[in-house]
Order: sequence, then structure tokens, then C-alpha cells
Amino acid sequence: MKPFVFGSSGTASVGGLLERIEILRASLRWSTRLDRAEIQSVLGQCNVLRDEVMRFSRSTRFADARALEPLGPVPEQPAVSRRQALLDRNFVFEGVFGDNPKLLESLEIAERAAPSDLPVLIRGESGTGKELMARVVHSNGKRADGPFISVNCGAIPHELLESELFGHRKGAFTGASADRKGKFESADGGTIFLDEIGELPLHGQVKLLRVLQSQEIQRVGSDAPIRVDARIVAATNRDLLQMVREGRFREDLYYRLCVIEVNVPPLRERRDELPLLIDFFCVEAAEKLERNPLALTARLQAFLLSYFYPGNIRELRNVIYRMSCLANATADLEHLPSQLRADAESHCQESEGAEATTGWSLSEVRKAASETAEKRFLVEGLRNVDGRVMELAKRSGMNRSHLQTLLKKHGLRSRDFRGGASTRA
Repeated sequence: MKPFVFGSSGTASVGGLLERIEILRASLRWSTRLDRAEIQSVLGQCNVLRDEVMRFSRSTRFADARALEPLGPVPEQPAVSRRQALLDRNFVFEGVFGDNPKLLESLEIAERAAPSDLPVLIRGESGTGKELMARVVHSNGKRADGPFISVNCGAIPHELLESELFGHRKGAFTGASADRKGKFESADGGTIFLDEIGELPLHGQVKLLRVLQSQEIQRVGSDAPIRVDARIVAATNRDLLQMVREGRFREDLYYRLCVIEVNVPPLRERRDELPLLIDFFCVEAAEKLERNPLALTARLQAFLLSYFYPGNIRELRNVIYRMSCLANATADLEHLPSQLRADAESHCQESEGAEATTGWSLSEVRKAASETAEKRFLVEGLRNVDGRVMELAKRSGMNRSHLQTLLKKHGLRSRDFRGGASTRA
């Protein structure tokens, strides 16, 4: 018996796909009577059908969601409903997310961009999870089964940039002992994630622009063009438009990359998600370290929920992993990185002081709160500018001499914040 052969053309529908599945099942009932070539044919049809089901699933879940939207103005949904709506659409996210409206907006944009092949530019501070957002675009799109190749543009030496991105032929330069694929060839059929795109030198920007325009690359040492089909997702923590105005980033490349823009909010704007993230990282660290999830004392929890996190989610994750490794069953302030312990102890003293303010006048309470806020502002500011007083004065619009007076008032020394000493875990 010859297996029934169906074509892959035509418009997909649930009924049509189910019918094809039943035809294949009927063919496989005769498997003992089929020769090897016929079995291979049936298996090939199964693969075609599987791919069509995946394409149908990914494309229609977004189309169906849009079809249900009213034509007029859409009333704003509560954050909990928006989050649940993402989950109901089989949204793929490698981690955890809560109800923060700013993050939900970014995830919804990434979800809608995913089925297309349009370039995406992800903006956000260091440590906010830009690569995770890039994986959202990849995993929820039609290229999810293809490769996801991540490239840190700031980590590639300038002289090796072309070889890393586009590959090279044997003998193209000293040390090129064999032909080698570049990142773009490796990403063919999938997604290439260009992290820290603002660090790419101008000559590299010219090469990248050519790839975006022609969809072709040339290996170093070869004149033969190679066709590549890779979706571009780039990310940066820098102001690319300002770099364009300063002549440090090509304007044509900027507009090629920024077709769809996704902004990842910093952790300080998502403080409502801190309890969720802390629990998630405690469980994740426990699994990797093969131990029970870490318990946190009440005063440690209070500090972790109030801390500013200049390093964003990456800093929070590192702190939790460190404590999970060094503490036993329960972690306390002593298990924090040394650079954070002073802040944690100060926070505890402030909390105890707040309890002691019973009977104070309103003006006394306001003055104490103002002093605490002022010191915290100065500490975080010095961390962000690596202890450079002039830069902090410029950013905050303060006179340098006045800033020096405030630092002396609170016992802060700028040199204690230089070289990243106050933020390293």
C-alpha cells in the first residue's frame, strides 16, 4: 500500500490539520507492509506536518488575539489581567515576571514583534535583562527552532571583528589555519543578538549595514558572497541618537536597527516585583547548588526590599547566589557582600530609629527623614559616577563646593567609591 501524500500548500486550519493527522495515522497502521522508502516518506510527511502545526500555532495565536480586539479605543486592562492574557497565549518567557505595567508593556511589544522578521532594538540599563528580552522575541517567533547566537560587540577586539562576525578562509591572516564560520552564518535560519551595539566601531558599523541591506556576507579572505537569513535583535545601554549627533554612530544604521523599539525598565521602577524575584532566585540558586532554598531573616528581607540596586536584576541575582552559597539554612546581614553591609546596618538603624520617633514633632520627623534621604541620594550618586564628584555635581545640577560640603556632612569620601569598589559583589 502506498501512503497517502498530501501537499503543504493552502491555508491552514484546525480541521485541515486534524484531517491530515488522521490520514497519517491510517497510513502508519500499514507500516508492517511498507518498504523502507515508503516509511521514510511517511516520516518526512510527519516532519512537514509538525512544522506546519508549529507555524500555525505561533502565527494564529497573535492573529486571533488581535481579531478579538474592538476597533475603537481599547480600555486599559488591570495589570493582573494583562499578565494572565500573556500566559493564556502560551507566551514563552525564560524566568519570572509580575504585574508591573512598564514591564508588561515591553513584553507585549516583544510578543507582537516576535512573529515578524523586523529588526528590534532593546534599550535598558546594564543588568536589566536585555538578552532575556531578546530571547522572548526569538522564542515566541517563527524562528524559535533555529539558533540563537549572542554576540557582545564590546568584547570583540577591533582587529578580529570581521572574522568573528563573518568568518574567514584558511590562510586569510596569520593564525587562520582553517575555514571558519562567523556568527552570522551560525545564526542562519535563527536570530543573532548584537549586545552592546553602541560599542561597535565605525568600520564595523559599515560592514553591519551592508549585511542588513544585502542579506549577504563575505568571509575574510574570500570574494564569494554567502547568503544569510538571520533576524537582527540589537541591544544597548547607551543613547544611540546622541551618539549619532556626535558622529560616533551611523544614522543610517540606527534607523535600520530601530524598526521596533523595546525598553526594559530598571529594577528601581519595578520594586513591586522584588518579592517575586527574590523568591525566584532563591529557588533557582538552590537547584543549581543542590540544596534547600535559602531562608532570609526579617531584617535581611527588609533591606533587600528597600535597596536601590544600581546593578539591577544582575546585582540582585548575584547577591542571592552568593548568600545561597555561603550561608547555611538561613541568611542574615553578615552574608551580604562587604560593600552592602554598611548600607544594610544603616538601614536597620534607620528602622530602629523610626520606631524611636514616637512622641517627636512633625518637623523633627521630617528633618530626620530628609537627612536619611539626602545621604542615600549621595551614596547612590557616587556609585553611579564611580566616585567622580565633578560628574555627580554636573548630573545633579549642584555647585561642586556645596556638594563637597554635603559629603563632609555625612562622612562620605569620594575615593571610597572609585574603581567600582562600592558595587562589586
